[in-house]
Amino acid sequence: MTELARRLGPGDAVAIGLGSMIGAGAFVVWGPAARAAGSWLLLSLLLAAIVAACNAWSSGALAARYPSAGGTYVYGRERIGPFAGYLAGWSFVVGKIASCAAMAMAIAAYVAPGQERLAAVVAVLVITVLNLSGVQRSAGVSKVIVTIVLAVLAAVLVAGLAGGTGSAHPGMWTQGATPYGVLQGAGLIFFAFAGYARIATLAEEVRDPERTIPRAIAITVVTVLGLYAILAVLTLGILGPEQLAVVPDPVAAATAVVLGEPWVWAVRAVAALAACGALLNLILGISRTSLAMARDGYLPQVLTRIDRRQVPRNAELAVGAIVIALVLIVDLRGAIGFSSFGVLTYYAVANASAWTLRGDWRGAPVVPAVGLVGCVVLAVMLPWQSVVAGVVVLAVGTVWFVIFQWRSRQHA
Repeated sequence: MTELARRLGPGDAVAIGLGSMIGAGAFVVWGPAARAAGSWLLLSLLLAAIVAACNAWSSGALAARYPSAGGTYVYGRERIGPFAGYLAGWSFVVGKIASCAAMAMAIAAYVAPGQERLAAVVAVLVITVLNLSGVQRSAGVSKVIVTIVLAVLAAVLVAGLAGGTGSAHPGMWTQGATPYGVLQGAGLIFFAFAGYARIATLAEEVRDPERTIPRAIAITVVTVLGLYAILAVLTLGILGPEQLAVVPDPVAAATAVVLGEPWVWAVRAVAALAACGALLNLILGISRTSLAMARDGYLPQVLTRIDRRQVPRNAELAVGAIVIALVLIVDLRGAIGFSSFGVLTYYAVANASAWTLRGDWRGAPVVPAVGLVGCVVLAVMLPWQSVVAGVVVLAVGTVWFVIFQWRSRQHA
C-alpha cells in the first residue's frame, strides 16, 4: 500500500501548523537574530513576515490545485519540471532535518542542562515512536501542546503587561545595525515562519484539501505573526539588544526580570513542550516529502512502504535516525542558519511555481514575485558558514539528480 488516507480536518491542520512554528519562533530564534540585527530586530521580523506571507499565499494556491503528499516537491515538478521539484524536495528534507536537530537541542537545553546531547537523542526517539502510532494521534497531541503553550504565554504576557517594569530598556532603540545585519536577522527569523509548510506536505491526508489547506495556512501565519510581534517587543524592551543577543533563553530571561522565578519555571516547561510539538510536526512533514520523492525514484523505494496505521514507517525511521546523528555533532545556531537556507530555497521554488499559475488563481502576480526575490535575498544574507554549507549540499543533491537521470536513460 502506497496511498495515505484523508483523516485530518481543519482543526488538525491548524494545530499541526501552529505546533510546527511556535516552538521555533517563540523560544529559540530571538537571540541569534538580535545578534545580527541589534535594536532593528523588529524590522527584521517585519521583513521575514512579508516574505512568509507571500510564501504562504503561493503555497496555499498550489496546495489547492495539487492536494497530494510532498508539498513544493510536487508543485515544482508539475509546474516547472522534474529538477525544480527535486531541488525543492532535497532542500526541504535536508533543511528540515537540521530544524529537527535544532528543536531537539532546544528541548534538551530547557530540561537537561549539561546533558543536552543525550537528552536530545531521547527526545527524538520518543517523538519518532509517537509519530509511528498514526497521524491522527500526532495531530491530537499537537492540539494539546498548542493549547497549553498559548495559554501559558498569554498568561505571562498579560501578567507582564499588568505588573511589569513599565518602561523599555534604555538601549532598545540605540544599538545600530547594518542593512546586512537586518537582512541576516530576517533570514534567521524566517526559521520561525516555516512551519506552515507542514500543512501542505500533509495534503494527501487532509479532508477537502482545496478549501482546508489555504484557510489553515492563513490562520496559522496570522496567529503566529501576532504572537511573535508581541514577544519580540517585550523581550527587546525588557532585556535590550545586547543582552537579548547573548541569553540562551530570552523569553525566560525577560520573564525573570518582570515576574520572578515561579513564572520562569512555567516558561521553561512550556518552551520544552513547544519544542516537542515543533519536532513532532517536523518529522511528520519530512517523512511525507521523503515518501513523495521515493515514489518518483529519487530516494530508495523502501521509503514508500505504508503500514496498517497509514504511516510511512520506513521514512519516519530513516528521518529519526539521521536527526539523532546530527544532534551528536552540530550546534544550535549552525542548525538554524543551515535550516533557513534550505527552507528559503524550498519556498523560492514554491513562488516560482505559483508564478506559472498567473490568472488561474485569485492572487496578484506580484505575490510570488516578491516571495521569490525575498527568499533569494534572505538566503544569501545568512551567515556565510550557512550559505557555504547550503550551496555544498545543493551541489551534492544536483550531482545525485544528474546521476539518477543518466541511470534512468541507461535503463530506458
